[in-house]
Amino acid sequence: MIRTISLLPGATLRAFPAERFKQGCLSIQFLRPMDRQEAALNALIPAVLLRGTVRRPDLRAITQHLDDLYGASVGALVRRVGDYQTLGLYCGFIEDRYAFAGDRVLMPMIDFLEELLLSPVTEDGVFFQDFVDSEKRNLIAAIQAERNDKRAYAAGQMMRRMCAADSFGVPRLGEAEQAEKICPRSAWDHYQKVLRESPVEIFYVGGADPEVLAERLRQMLGKICRQPVDLPAQTPFRDGGGGDHTELMEVSQAKLVLGFTTPITNRDRDFPAMQVLNALYGAGMTSKLFMDIREKRSLCYSIGSGYYGSKGIMTVSAGIDARNEGLVRQRIEALLDECRAGQISDEELTAAREAILSGLRAVHDSPGSIEGYESVAAIGRIALSVEEYYQAVERVTREQVMAAARTVRLHTSYILKGAAS
Repeated sequence: MIRTISLLPGATLRAFPAERFKQGCLSIQFLRPMDRQEAALNALIPAVLLRGTVRRPDLRAITQHLDDLYGASVGALVRRVGDYQTLGLYCGFIEDRYAFAGDRVLMPMIDFLEELLLSPVTEDGVFFQDFVDSEKRNLIAAIQAERNDKRAYAAGQMMRRMCAADSFGVPRLGEAEQAEKICPRSAWDHYQKVLRESPVEIFYVGGADPEVLAERLRQMLGKICRQPVDLPAQTPFRDGGGGDHTELMEVSQAKLVLGFTTPITNRDRDFPAMQVLNALYGAGMTSKLFMDIREKRSLCYSIGSGYYGSKGIMTVSAGIDARNEGLVRQRIEALLDECRAGQISDEELTAAREAILSGLRAVHDSPGSIEGYESVAAIGRIALSVEEYYQAVERVTREQVMAAARTVRLHTSYILKGAAS
């Protein structure tokens, strides 16, 4: 269903034809290797671009222009997809057929997108100082906000330790220490490198002719002096960390996070079975972890698992009384052993499959959800379409879940707790 069109070397348009929505969307993403030294720069640049253009030099002028385009929207887009970080912009807008007679929205939106990307406000040949300083403060605040959410903080700390030798340990927005070093010159120079070297992925959902859209996008990208550099292939988890870690902090509730590895990634045929295992084991209120450790034994305040298919990492996170750490860890491992041994009821297997299928059915409910799923799948080199993935999940058997569970091994543990615990 998705039409893929090569625009220029290193630049691709993926168009999802959809005429059932009143709104369409267009995203442009520049792909970078996930790197600790440039992650914060990549996260900052889209926000700076949205502060003003030569023609519309402030937020008020930008807002007025978007209002004139039937209330269209433009937002910063920063994603982490396995070994890659993406930076770019996401546009939402009314479809041309719903505008007044003679009005057009899609092409004026691309004109504005070109403005934002290629004609930002500058000062002495670099980004405007006030815009960079303001957005740098916002970025640092967003990075540091993680510390106030102790569950997110503990998960991030575990991942940093587990992925000490893997780019997946770099936070999506980068690190505050690197953000502090950014200045208008470093941001501008890096942006020129991004424009010149980065592979470009453009995703469109709507009813316009993809070929007409492609021609306009070629004109836009043709104004950039491009020397695209191929990205390395997505890789499985690179080991180099691990161990047991304890951090002390003034917290009323301890946070335990366990990191597991599996050779199964979202590029493997066993990926659907691994997803079902995760759902059955800990991703939901009917999962083994929740029903046993929280509901039956009251050993935790919260618990759940997550699976990062791009890397083959599964995590279990729990809010606990620190005195129960040993018991909780014992039950987490015991319940995984149950999955390995096939102690899985028909009801558990059905509920796990349905949880995933329900999410897949919702993918095509809006232009934004289509863009989010399909563009990430393309960037992550996932071969299965939504329809193929749906069918594969429906066919997952107990034996396949058992086999997936047997590949899972504990790699890293981390607990955040009070000094008196």
